[in-house]
Amino acid sequence: MKLCLFGGTFDPPHNAHFIIAEAIRESLDLNKIIFVPANKPPHKFEILPVTPVEHRIAMLKLCIDDIPQFEFSDIELKRGGVSYTIDTILQIKEEKGISSDDLHFLIGSDSLADFKSWYRWEDILNESQVIVARRPRFEKSAIDADLLERVVFLNLPRMEISSTDIRNRFHTNKMTRFYVPDVVSEYIKKHKIYGIK
Repeated sequence: MKLCLFGGTFDPPHNAHFIIAEAIRESLDLNKIIFVPANKPPHKFEILPVTPVEHRIAMLKLCIDDIPQFEFSDIELKRGGVSYTIDTILQIKEEKGISSDDLHFLIGSDSLADFKSWYRWEDILNESQVIVARRPRFEKSAIDADLLERVVFLNLPRMEISSTDIRNRFHTNKMTRFYVPDVVSEYIKKHKIYGIK
């Protein structure tokens, strides 16, 4: 069994999340992509509020529940507190009975710049295969050489879609049809998330 953990706030989940996830699965010949919504991401909650977890779960599950290659995990939500990646990696490895070679962990290239500030970052590299999705304007020269040697860069679709932009689009009543699946758009409107009136 070969897996990849795809963590994030998914606030909201959008089309780029799923296109990238499937591209990773196909490129690495993985059995599953496991989507792991964060309870309290250490780098985000200090900056801006996050939509209540029950809405983020509902939107994500609406998108992936009928796709056998995608799986939802509430591991960080059940654990509570700040969501540290290493804790999730170790718990998934134990629950699934898989080795470090068969467990992949996805990050964006923007996260790679401050990766060495992550809690137990070296253990993350030792306990999983770190996969990096390039983001626009990423420069390898800004990353420490020793770190570059220990991660894998994949040529994935480059899509400049951000959850922040999507939230603003809903708030200002701009078109979102090509940004999020229809089920997500309907859910957001029904529950009046992101400032919809």
